[in-house]
Amino acid sequence: MNQNIADLRQNYTFGGLIETEAKDNPFAQFRIWFQEALESEILEPNAMTLATISPEGQPSARIVLLKGFDERGFVFFTNYNSQKGLHLTQNPHAALVFLWDQLERQVRIEGAIEKTSAEESDNYFYTRPINSQLGAYISDQSQVIPNREFLEEKLTELTAKYEGKKIPRAEHWGGYRVIPKVMEFWQGRPSRLHDRLRYKLTETNSWNRERLAP
Repeated sequence: MNQNIADLRQNYTFGGLIETEAKDNPFAQFRIWFQEALESEILEPNAMTLATISPEGQPSARIVLLKGFDERGFVFFTNYNSQKGLHLTQNPHAALVFLWDQLERQVRIEGAIEKTSAEESDNYFYTRPINSQLGAYISDQSQVIPNREFLEEKLTELTAKYEGKKIPRAEHWGGYRVIPKVMEFWQGRPSRLHDRLRYKLTETNSWNRERLAP
């Protein structure tokens, strides 16, 4: 590899984001951008980085999949006993980042977090393929396991146990909703003079929009 990493750069020319074209409500703006990401056929446009903080103050980030959003917030599902689940129990705040590189766009979200209702978790759980439902039981997410065969043997056992039966949702598996307090929309521009519009929730539950320097 002869190319210097420091020389890697992209000149952004796709478009812009100006106040006269942006929505006053960040959820409305996100809905437009998300639809355009879907139409652009980006691989997994619902992939987002989720950042949490450990009880010791250590930040941790990983990719999860957005499974729904409305004006209440942004929903994903996971094992409540996973590393991220334990972090969120201790510190119920999180940050999300969407990167849609083909559109030269990024969305950053910061806010509090809550568990979805049991009904919401059930509704999504039963849309998953059978093996994914079983996987919610099999994986003690983030825990050390001896080998791959350990998982495959547990899958074989549970497949036999629930053959022809409805699989109950495990209590340790369900959804979280990130409730935004800040949402920032970033659009790449030439000369690194990017557009950044930040929406902040006020004490009266209205959104204040402001432009940030790139």
